[in-house]
Amino acid sequence: MSPARTYRHLFTPLRVGPLTLANRIVFCAHLTNYAEEGAPTDRHAAYYAARAAGGAGLIITEEHSTHPTDHPYEKLIRGFDPAVVEGYRRITRAVHAHGVPVLAQLNHNGGQASSMYTRLPVWAPSPVPDPLFREVPKAVEEHEIAEIVEGYARTARHCALGGFDGVELQCSHSSIVRGFLSPAANRRTDRWGGPLENRARLLLELVRAVREAIGPDLALGVRLCGDELIEGGTVLEEAVRTARMVEATGAADYINTSIGSATSTLHMIEASMQVPPGYAMYVPSAIREAVELPVVGVGRFKDPLQADRALAAGQADLIGVVRGQIADPEFAAKARTGRASEIRTCLSCNQECVGRMGLNRWLGCIENPEAGREAERGPVPLPAPRRRGRRVLVVGGGPGGLQAAASAARRGHRVLLYERERRTGGQIVPAASVPSRAELLDLVRNLAAEAARYGAELRTGVEADAGMLLAERPDAVVLATGAVPQAPWWAGGHPRVVDVRDVLGGAAEPRGRVVVFDELGFHQAASVAELLADRGCAVEVVTPAMSVGQDLGVTLDLEAAAVKAHAAGTVWSTDRICTGAERAEGGGVLLRLQHHPTGAEETRSVDWVVCAVHQRPDDALWTELRRAGPASGARFDVHRVGDCLAPRRAHSAVIEGHRAVMAL
Repeated sequence: MSPARTYRHLFTPLRVGPLTLANRIVFCAHLTNYAEEGAPTDRHAAYYAARAAGGAGLIITEEHSTHPTDHPYEKLIRGFDPAVVEGYRRITRAVHAHGVPVLAQLNHNGGQASSMYTRLPVWAPSPVPDPLFREVPKAVEEHEIAEIVEGYARTARHCALGGFDGVELQCSHSSIVRGFLSPAANRRTDRWGGPLENRARLLLELVRAVREAIGPDLALGVRLCGDELIEGGTVLEEAVRTARMVEATGAADYINTSIGSATSTLHMIEASMQVPPGYAMYVPSAIREAVELPVVGVGRFKDPLQADRALAAGQADLIGVVRGQIADPEFAAKARTGRASEIRTCLSCNQECVGRMGLNRWLGCIENPEAGREAERGPVPLPAPRRRGRRVLVVGGGPGGLQAAASAARRGHRVLLYERERRTGGQIVPAASVPSRAELLDLVRNLAAEAARYGAELRTGVEADAGMLLAERPDAVVLATGAVPQAPWWAGGHPRVVDVRDVLGGAAEPRGRVVVFDELGFHQAASVAELLADRGCAVEVVTPAMSVGQDLGVTLDLEAAAVKAHAAGTVWSTDRICTGAERAEGGGVLLRLQHHPTGAEETRSVDWVVCAVHQRPDDALWTELRRAGPASGARFDVHRVGDCLAPRRAHSAVIEGHRAVMAL
């Protein structure tokens, strides 16, 4: 079926104020941490240009701060500073080169900010501390509200000078405007608080001031929170009324939408795979029924057909696809040209996009090793290899091996991959078998399809050894042989102390009372605990850390894990280390623990213990090849990638698989 018949709405043009968009796909505003010293960089320009080249209908850049009191994180763009204009021009020139309009988002984060960078009090409508930043803000006075309005207007003028096609006012998940709109944050009794008409006053003044600043020829959008999902906060009915007020000004050209508050309910703004796709579409749907302005809908859109169906259902006029276009900048172009099956679909794992932001690192992607590095590679997707047509052997079909095979084949090399199992995927396959993690399998499915598409040969069920590799006489070998479980020192050889991989692979089937020991602080323990609880086990998760799965906080999975654990009756016990395991009556395990803050000794008498602990590199083949050495006549380079080099997470394997073949 042709793309025109498959996507009846997605690739139709739409008039948005003074702009005509070629399609309905929006690359909405999101943080990147690419700024340097408050200024946009060449990295920004290349990043946004790649998505414009990939066919997005509209680009909206990350927020630009409108006032010196607003500095919630280090790598913020200081839009109020005239020095940003030249950087703006680099961004707009790069995007406009592909015929795509680009807007700048304007924002003051208000009480969702920090005084750490400014040494100034945080401004907000009322002295209500944000639960993440935990600072009591200064309630802004009349003259300071006037400063805020002028700051937005000044920043808007900078954006106009910088060549942007318009601006969007961030009034949703992290904004002083959201604070004024929210009954939970706005406790004022003057003309800026109380009834919604008063709480919306700042927003309406900003709309008028910014429109005056940019004139009639640039677009102006407003992004509203439809439901804060917090007690006493903004609800959908008020959001709809606010949208009507914005439309009544006659100054706005579209409404963008959001859900949640960027601190209290952040896990619902950038929802992980634990949350169904399209979960937030009730917000734009309700607003669209109330206004004539075009409305943007967001909510974990993974594929173009899902987006087209939302448009067909009348839920929105435009669809925001952010993580989908981070994972694959050509998301739109591939769909438009009938290549939707080639789209590298987003996993919604949040590991290298949202998660890196939380760690103050620049934005990347677990699936796309070039995300954030567009400026380094220049206009050519993959630089030419030193010599084309080299014979490359890859051993191991997990993420690292598949990425190596795909990248090498794309560069014109002859690639053969060996995988000992009957299917590719490595540890991703069992990891994707647990509740709410099935989408993780897209990682290896996408990579295997890409490798095959570019001509790599994938042989499964084949155990490669040194003799086989030497006989093939390759030019290069990439070893991605992974890692193997190892029993912790305290296990004492007990047969019922097993690894999570034993459980997920079916080698062990725990029953009854089970302790899951979480030494890794990620999905392994929480996921297998959920699986065992579903099977009827009484589960306790024990960890030396302050929280079970503590790294799930940065991927926004911790809230869902905690809710599900509570519902299943799973107990979380923190600050405890294992010191020994002995045989108990009936073949069970007497597990010895120590509460390390106090030194108190504890025991658990259970049927099984499942360990989420560090693995050992499976580097036997590497050792075998090294021993063969020059005496074997080997004349090829050998690269180790991923867990066989050092056991880590999937992104490291993907990056190293790509990096290894880029050096060929």
